[in-house]
Amino acid sequence: MCGICGIYNLDNNPVQKTQIEKMNSVMVHRGPDAGGILIDKNIGLGHRRLKIIDLETGDQPMQDKSGQISLVVNGEIYNYLELRKKLEKKGHTFLTKSDTETIIYSYLEYGEDFVKKLRGMFAIGLWDKKEQKLIITRDRVGKKPLYYYFDNKRLVFASELKSLLEINDIPKKIDYKALDAYFSYGYVPSPLSIIKNIKKLEPGQIGVFNLAGELKIKNYWDINFQTSSFNLSETDLIEKLTELFDEAVKIRLISDVPLGAFLSGGVDSSAVVASMAGFMDKPVKTSSIGFMEKEFNELSFASLVAKQYGTDHHESIVSADALDIINKMVWHLDEPFADSSSIPTWYVSKATRKNVIVALSGDGGDENFAGYTKRYSMVNLEDKIRKKIPDFLKKSFLPCFASIYPRIDSLPRPLRLKTFLTNISDSFENSYCRDMSFYFDSKTKDNLYSSKMKEKVKGFSSENVLLGYLNKCSKDMDAVSKAQYVDIKTYMTEDVLVKVDRMSMAHSLEVRSPILDHVFMEFAATIPLRLKLNGKESKYIFKKMNENRLPSEVLYRKKQGFSVPLSKWIKTDLKPVVEAALFSQNNGIEDFLDMDFLRKIYDNNLRGINDYSSQIWNVFMFALWKKEFGF
Repeated sequence: MCGICGIYNLDNNPVQKTQIEKMNSVMVHRGPDAGGILIDKNIGLGHRRLKIIDLETGDQPMQDKSGQISLVVNGEIYNYLELRKKLEKKGHTFLTKSDTETIIYSYLEYGEDFVKKLRGMFAIGLWDKKEQKLIITRDRVGKKPLYYYFDNKRLVFASELKSLLEINDIPKKIDYKALDAYFSYGYVPSPLSIIKNIKKLEPGQIGVFNLAGELKIKNYWDINFQTSSFNLSETDLIEKLTELFDEAVKIRLISDVPLGAFLSGGVDSSAVVASMAGFMDKPVKTSSIGFMEKEFNELSFASLVAKQYGTDHHESIVSADALDIINKMVWHLDEPFADSSSIPTWYVSKATRKNVIVALSGDGGDENFAGYTKRYSMVNLEDKIRKKIPDFLKKSFLPCFASIYPRIDSLPRPLRLKTFLTNISDSFENSYCRDMSFYFDSKTKDNLYSSKMKEKVKGFSSENVLLGYLNKCSKDMDAVSKAQYVDIKTYMTEDVLVKVDRMSMAHSLEVRSPILDHVFMEFAATIPLRLKLNGKESKYIFKKMNENRLPSEVLYRKKQGFSVPLSKWIKTDLKPVVEAALFSQNNGIEDFLDMDFLRKIYDNNLRGINDYSSQIWNVFMFALWKKEFGF
């Protein structure tokens, strides 16, 4: 695992070594073991290395024997040994034992299609001196980040936004459209970044910057939720699913340094640990995080799995007293980020790094197997009812009734009649966009925004980000599969994987996600919905697959999620910090937000009139980001 950066000046202005050094040094946490720089006139590449495979000869930037190809990569290629054998048969000679070198010769053999041959997680910068072109690409689901700045004269790229901010003449202005999306979703969706004119390469894309001054970006992968050709029995399906899952775990055990796993006590991470135990000749090193508040603590379930498989298990307790790390988190996150589960992710990464350098995680189970129980179940129910209701009721009676019915967010979602009535009277697409505007929907933002902010985002709708993906779904896809597809493209990539990458890399820990193996994902996408969401049972087939491996108490307990007692903390231990960030004089957020409305929801939350803790945290994290990065 590493950090990469680079500059390609089209006008032949030489790249200054000090520029690459500055970009590199700000990412030292991503690769504390080594740092390398290559300067060749108008091209410069930088690399920070966390040594995982081939500890002696795997340093970067790496070149082929002729010096035609120069490469920096962040990530791991799990099928590199298989690739290497094929390439050696074609006459290529290797000088190292690293997975990095297989990328170089895959490019020389297959051209720009090389990326389709790679099975792993990666962000890559590749310089072809002969063709005078710079290639940047990112893995299929976005496990590794890649930011870039392009002004028709140069391309600058890096693993982290703060690395690009080290280049003095890159304009540093907030992108108000990105900020609008953040206030809705709690993250900034690709290709936007919080800084105008700096973009994120989207997952499954490859970009080529050539001598003509063109940056051509194209997609090389997508996931297809088509189940029409599925013809396996449940028994055969479990056998095939188990085979692919175990393979995905096994190839992620390649490492020249100590390796272990996150163990939350949930189904997904427990399944990964169970599979790992079958391949390792030593006890799996596992790490878990718990809370003093019982309703947020999953340690007892993690302990069940640890005991069953005899793991070398380590537990830690997180309390609000430990939240002095928030400003450090904000710096590592690069952009405003409102998912409070980044806190336990920080701590489990810190605890895990004491024992191992590589950890496997259970990320991706919810998106692949319809695991967000309440949301996917409601999507399914609403769509079934929506299809049975006559159009005249959808257009007249239901919207009117929904408009006068009170909104009660404190109730469980199935009892929120206003939301339910609004959704069944509207299209699935519009309903999905409203549901995913978890923090502030479009109506609430009308009250939240200052007049300046309203003017800046006039004509822009953050919902178009989601609608763009929904429009790619075929008409015969069921509503839950559509939701899964867009979740994989947005929430999972921009929230879940950002959180895991930034918090683990803050502690120089590499995290690998077997459930996000693209071969495994492609097969899971072909499984019919009834075998994922079976009645009220989510992840049905994945749980059935693990019945002979995991305790029923783990498999069939109520879904808990990797969350923190945010509502309590904001009213108690965190209260002074939050109030100082939101309401101190000259904090600058009044340029963006209506402070009277913000004070109103804050006071209502404090009095218990409604739970606005997530919304308050959203604004709080923006205020901290703005202060940390000097905007």
